[in-house]
Amino acid sequence: MKDFNFRIKSKKLNNILIQTTLYLIICSLCILFAFPLFWMISTAFKPNEQIFAEPPIWIPKPLTFENFKNAWNTLPFSLFLKNTVIITITATIGIILSSSLVGFAFAYLEWPGRDIWFVIMLSTMMLPAQVTMIPVFIIFTKLGWVNTFKPLIVPAYFGGGAFYIFLLRQFFLTIPRELFDSASIDGCSTLDIFIRIAIPLVKPALSAVAIFSFMGHWNDFMGPLIYLRSTEKYTLSLGINMFRGYEGITMWGELMAVSLVAVIPCLVIFFIAQKYFIQGITLTGLKG
Repeated sequence: MKDFNFRIKSKKLNNILIQTTLYLIICSLCILFAFPLFWMISTAFKPNEQIFAEPPIWIPKPLTFENFKNAWNTLPFSLFLKNTVIITITATIGIILSSSLVGFAFAYLEWPGRDIWFVIMLSTMMLPAQVTMIPVFIIFTKLGWVNTFKPLIVPAYFGGGAFYIFLLRQFFLTIPRELFDSASIDGCSTLDIFIRIAIPLVKPALSAVAIFSFMGHWNDFMGPLIYLRSTEKYTLSLGINMFRGYEGITMWGELMAVSLVAVIPCLVIFFIAQKYFIQGITLTGLKG
């Protein structure tokens, strides 16, 4: 009996040690990954003389907002913010609409060559963006779209991207087909089935797509760099990059201040939609 109790206590002790070790590892990794964010926040509120002080000053003394004021006065960041919001919102709406339609067509509709086209669509995910960069640029140049927002917005309304289509198609497949068949028997058209039945059941997946799309377009640097020429059409990412070597020097305080402003919307949206985001990645479309 004593030996049995000893084994139970030993097992519990081992479990506690394992859990404690895992928590310590997780906490260490969290601190490691959060350190750049903390340093960015700290630098954004520091006077210039404290940014590279030795030893490092972790908490700004005094706390100053001069970096934010200087950044907004140096470059037209209000205009950059407006451009970024326009591109991000319109492109995200396009991706949600087009990828859900295409994903539903691949999951529910029967049409010749559907599986073949799905495989071809998936194969585009294996192509690096650099492979198609020059041909796509030539196409948009011929269309006269360079130095406009069109190359950054219009493609979102033509499928939205293979990853988003694949994610939604897999989610649509988890919905019992009997729901669609019953609706069809009751007289619903394919569009009615899509709007009234399919879309309400895939809201978690749509939330995940919306978050991925928002963050991708909000933080996009390469697209605006290639297609936007005029400063008045720049986005936040291009504006932030202008502080690297501005007038021959890198304005670190202003750079970190504007970077903090650019990060806040992504953090807010993620924490607000975190529940739906996780459901969209991990759960199925079944309602119980």
